[in-house]
Amino acid sequence: MTQTETALTEVMAELAALEDPKTRGVNEKHGDDHGVNLSKLRELAKRLKTRQELARQLWDTDDTAARLLAMLICRPKAFERDELDAMLRAARTPKVHGWLVNYVVKKNPQVEELRVAWSADPDPVVASAGWALTTERVAKNPKVLDLAGLLDVIEAEMKDAPDRLQWAMNHCLAQIGIEHHEHRARALDVGERLEVLKDYPTPPNCTSPFAPTWINEMVRRQHVE
Repeated sequence: MTQTETALTEVMAELAALEDPKTRGVNEKHGDDHGVNLSKLRELAKRLKTRQELARQLWDTDDTAARLLAMLICRPKAFERDELDAMLRAARTPKVHGWLVNYVVKKNPQVEELRVAWSADPDPVVASAGWALTTERVAKNPKVLDLAGLLDVIEAEMKDAPDRLQWAMNHCLAQIGIEHHEHRARALDVGERLEVLKDYPTPPNCTSPFAPTWINEMVRRQHVE
């Protein structure tokens, strides 16, 4: 048995020991199938430090907790484009999907190529990753985007999109309205007419994901600050 294989066996045993039924119960309500407290998972990752080969082996176990740990100890720039594409298509739970996009893909040199390809993908879960990356561009690098064109697509497709894709498109709509005053009136209008997430239950002291409410609240805060 190689040193990496030994490490994999030891880490998987440690993850199993961290499994908590109550944590699993809470996570399963959100579509995630693991029972490891994320703070403890991060402590384990901090101890392991960056280990790319181990990260790949953890990913290949198909275990959700192991995949989350893999993304904390990997080198994001070390993955090839096709490798990331395959990983995204295999990442079907929300937490793995979100961490892969935010912790790995966003730091990879192929991010823009993947953003464009995924946004047009027929698989709505893959497309939602493309829209998440587009939302990042709206805030940080809008020069590569056709914002009016994005609003056209959102207006035409968001209302009937599957849940995860709809959520990602709605976030992009809100981000356009928040960051770009020249498109704010149209973003507000699109949100008002489509009424996506208008009745979404929102806890006290939290901002509603309904785009017009979200946009107006964030713009208000910017002016207050």
